[in-house]
Amino acid sequence: MAALGHTFPFYTDPKPTFPMDTALAVIITIFLTALVTFFIILPGIRGKTRLFWLLRVVTSLFIGAVILAVNFSSEWSVGQVSTNTTYKAFSPEWVSVDVGLQIGLGGVNITLTGTPVQQLNETINYNEEFKWHLGEDYAEEYAKALEKGLPDPVLYLAEKFTPRSPCGLYNQYRLAGHYASAMLWVAFLCWLLTNVMLSMPVLVYGGHMLLATGIFQLLALFFFSMATSLTTPCPVRFGTAVLRTHHGPAFWITLTTGLLCMLLGLVMAVAHRMQPHRVKTFFNQSAEDPVLEWSPEEGGLLSPRYRSMAESLEPQDIPLSVASYDACFKEEHSKELDCAL
Repeated sequence: MAALGHTFPFYTDPKPTFPMDTALAVIITIFLTALVTFFIILPGIRGKTRLFWLLRVVTSLFIGAVILAVNFSSEWSVGQVSTNTTYKAFSPEWVSVDVGLQIGLGGVNITLTGTPVQQLNETINYNEEFKWHLGEDYAEEYAKALEKGLPDPVLYLAEKFTPRSPCGLYNQYRLAGHYASAMLWVAFLCWLLTNVMLSMPVLVYGGHMLLATGIFQLLALFFFSMATSLTTPCPVRFGTAVLRTHHGPAFWITLTTGLLCMLLGLVMAVAHRMQPHRVKTFFNQSAEDPVLEWSPEEGGLLSPRYRSMAESLEPQDIPLSVASYDACFKEEHSKELDCAL
């Protein structure tokens, strides 16, 4: 540093950042591609069935995209503050900045933007991510940030989430993210099963799986809220300003989608009991499809009960071959002769 003539730590130019998280971009691209493909084949569907298909496909893709997107989102808990604070270590110069914090299920994202961006002959525009899931070591990433020489506000905020910090935010949010992410993956599997069952003549079970999809999303919110509320909030001060966090867009959109899934699942269950023919029409299934009758005495759902000949409403004529007819005729004729003798 001294050889280069710099008194204070040297900060490289901020790395270029993508406008949004790459994982979210991939998820949105996949589901949009599926939606566009459906719109291409939509004109080939005739009548009212076209509207039914549109509602079903759009709703299903929306639910699946939300479940995957919020699992990788970093906006479950967010906070932002505008303040005047120091920028470099061992420097008395202050800058006017906006400090943002986004907490996700797998890590935190810290943003630092100058107001204005150009201050102290530098561009103050940082977006740094620190992860703690999938084998990532948060302490190691924080050590690399120290070696890189990130600005003081970023390092100060990242230090609050280290495992050795007295705030205890690391264990708090890491456990919350672990259980919430597990519930969301189960919800995604239930969503897949829902689509499979709704394409088969087992619509009532598809409604049950849709209801389970909403329940697991609400369980993810429950675990995240419970884990984050067990400890007292740790004050994060930047000069005279205090950074406070609140539930972010990912939390509220998960809540909305979970309630929507539960509502649709209950509606399907009630409609299947009250108007089963209309439900089959909505899902483009014939109302005259044969249905097996299940008998609890014969094994429940594992053993189908078939109607016997006596229970059949219509008489059934069983054709006989010529040889069988002749044999029966001779047998009856011999019985009549025996009786006559």
